[in-house]
Amino acid sequence: MSLKTQWAGAFASALTLSVMLFAIHGSGAVAQSDSSATPTAAASTPLIALPAFEPQPGPEPLPRFTSEPLVQRLPEATPASVEVESLRELVVDFSAPAPLSRDVTCLAQAVYFESRGEPLEGQLAVARVIVNRSQSPQFPSDYCSVVTQRGQFSFVKGGRIPAAPQSTRAWERAQAVARIAHQELWQSEVNDALFFHATYVRPSWARTKLARATIDSHIFYR
Repeated sequence: MSLKTQWAGAFASALTLSVMLFAIHGSGAVAQSDSSATPTAAASTPLIALPAFEPQPGPEPLPRFTSEPLVQRLPEATPASVEVESLRELVVDFSAPAPLSRDVTCLAQAVYFESRGEPLEGQLAVARVIVNRSQSPQFPSDYCSVVTQRGQFSFVKGGRIPAAPQSTRAWERAQAVARIAHQELWQSEVNDALFFHATYVRPSWARTKLARATIDSHIFYR
């Protein structure tokens, strides 16, 4: 082998060794010897997998309280508060115009035609009998059917209730009494009565009934 060839081999070996040393130094394998060095992306620090965040349910909402009493309005658009000392005062409270259902209208018509000339206690007693009948299995279950039942009320003609005059004080009171009776807001002395008749007649069926009260021109029975 010539001297020139030997020098060329030695130079190639030295060059190869230099390239290997440079690659080792740049790979980060010896970077841990410098404690002040900032870790790079090539560092082998393991990553810790964190569990997925799940929001925890908050506390149950607390009930809200108010310093004033809550008032629930009664059906048929009645006054929000009923605190009176007499039936007359209650009727005044209920005298404001308000729409009535068909059934309560039938009840008011019966009060008007059967007892409009009587004191309020007598009008309420008539309404109470009709309400009691609607709750009894012996009679129909709604006011209109109770009032129009054959042979029960003389003002009913051909199964129809006549229309009451809309602009009279008597009709206004009859509507108020009907609403009071419908919602059972005032106790009547006739209690659970199902029948009544005028004091100037003596029907045979009355002998088989229990008298509850006599109010003005009507006697009421159970």
